[in-house]
Amino acid sequence: MAKKLPIFYSALLLTGVNLLLRLVGTSFQVYLSSRIGAEGIGLLQLVMSVGSMSMVAGMAGIRTATMYLTAEQIGKRRPENVTWVLSGSLLYSVICSAAVAAAVYIFAPMIAANWIGNPDTVSSLRLFSAFLPVCCLTGVMVGYFTGASRIGTLAAVEVAEQICCMVCTVALLTYWAGHDAARSCQAVVMGSALGTCFTLISLVTLRILERPKSAKRLPIARPLAQTAIPLALADDLRTGITTVENLMVPKRLALYSGTVSPLAAFGTVCGMVFPILTFPMAILFGLTELLIPELARCRAAGSTERIHYLVRKSLQVALLFGTLCGGILFLSADALCMALYKSEEAGTYLRWFSVLAVMLYCDCVTDAMIKGLGQQKASVRYNILTNTMDVVFLYILLPKYGILGYFISFLVTHIINFILSIRRLLRITVQKIPMHIPLLTLTCAVLSVWLCQFVTGAIFRSVAYAVILLCLLFLMGILSRKDLRWIKGLVYKK
Repeated sequence: MAKKLPIFYSALLLTGVNLLLRLVGTSFQVYLSSRIGAEGIGLLQLVMSVGSMSMVAGMAGIRTATMYLTAEQIGKRRPENVTWVLSGSLLYSVICSAAVAAAVYIFAPMIAANWIGNPDTVSSLRLFSAFLPVCCLTGVMVGYFTGASRIGTLAAVEVAEQICCMVCTVALLTYWAGHDAARSCQAVVMGSALGTCFTLISLVTLRILERPKSAKRLPIARPLAQTAIPLALADDLRTGITTVENLMVPKRLALYSGTVSPLAAFGTVCGMVFPILTFPMAILFGLTELLIPELARCRAAGSTERIHYLVRKSLQVALLFGTLCGGILFLSADALCMALYKSEEAGTYLRWFSVLAVMLYCDCVTDAMIKGLGQQKASVRYNILTNTMDVVFLYILLPKYGILGYFISFLVTHIINFILSIRRLLRITVQKIPMHIPLLTLTCAVLSVWLCQFVTGAIFRSVAYAVILLCLLFLMGILSRKDLRWIKGLVYKK
């Protein structure tokens, strides 16, 4: 098995790749919005919501389970057992994905007519079902390469996949789909499917070339079931609730007197605002993707000190990064959305959601650490609870308050989820967070935003915010020379 990179360099590599992929994805979203408009984006979001639900159901928790079990075997210094982990995972994936794909294909007309409300999307749904097993098998291989810390290889393949996907999709949109929203959905699905086929072939070939060692048969069914099934149930239920939520939002928005076009409003928030809001998370994604297998290895090896160190540093990085990005998005929301989408409405919504960036980024890292420490069932309970609450709140609030009701529901449920997750993490790691640190950090951010409102120009405001925030954090003692030495040590020492 190839030598793995240290976690910092692996995270740095994944960060660069994810930034590139997120940039391409956001640019593609801008391109799509210019071709099919806000209503077309709203229709695409509904189709992709159903596709996402099908993907999660077909994946059935196997990607994270493969990653976790691979890392666990490597942590126990039994890499030869990984072959049995992969064999069991692939068989599990084939059975689950084929069953889900058949169901989607059969019920596509009903889903298109009754859920999405557009019969023209049947072809997109059936096309997605045809490639669903390929997507799920790719998830297994990605889980293996991540758990084995083959990050360099995985990054190169993912970049190639994105290039393949982008070229195929743009070609289909240009020469076949035109400005037709239904055909555009098919073009996006087909382009993504072709890119996934390329990835699966590449990763399977690379695994074969590793010439894995043979080992005594490992009973993998029970540990695989114990890891994957709770994740599958949680993911299926959570994604099902989210899909119901997405399909419900335009219909409930239509009951609000101030909404001119419910589908356009939904497309503006989900298809324009959220890609910008989550774009900086690509930097954290490299960290979260590696925390699950790294913490699983530490847990298997009994490295309690290492676990405590990773928890403290990861939360610190998420807090500071979320504070920095949230302020920049808040100050540049109008200019950014006008430049990308020519939409003042999107700028207003982005400013609303940008104040939640700190919590969202910290919650992302916290959720990864909980899963890495074997607390998948707890994560399941929290997600199901808050997603169910979200549906109830949206059903009640949307007809009365419109998009503001969507924001209120999003705020309340994500706060509850974060509180439950961080409480669980601190309890199982026996760690404590000094409350003055997040409070002082947020105070510095608010003061920096207030001072930067007197600066003209979105770019100058963003730069001024970053400089003022860092200065205030040093003055308050949140950042210190010790932190700078830590960063320097990461760069110059493995």
